Amino acid sequence: MGLDVEGEVKQLVEEIKRLGGNVDGKTTVKFGVLFADDRCANIFEALVGTLRAAKKRKVIHFDGEMLLQGAHDHVDVVLLQE
Repeated sequence: MGLDVEGEVKQLVEEIKRLGGNVDGKTTVKFGVLFADDRCANIFEALVGTLRAAKKRKVIHFDGEMLLQGAHDHVDVVLLQE
């Protein structure tokens, strides 16, 4: 079974909408909130990989190349496409 990256990115968008708030007209969530969420933990085997894939597709934005739990808990993950 191959990884359904598109499906995971779509699911990530839904989870960001569920957990995030509106900041300057964009839905935004802290990485730590996403990472600590039980539902996200159950859905995404590799949350960091899904975030990177979504960023590459310009679906989300965050500062830096990669987000690490603890070190980047306060980094904003911003939804670019609703």
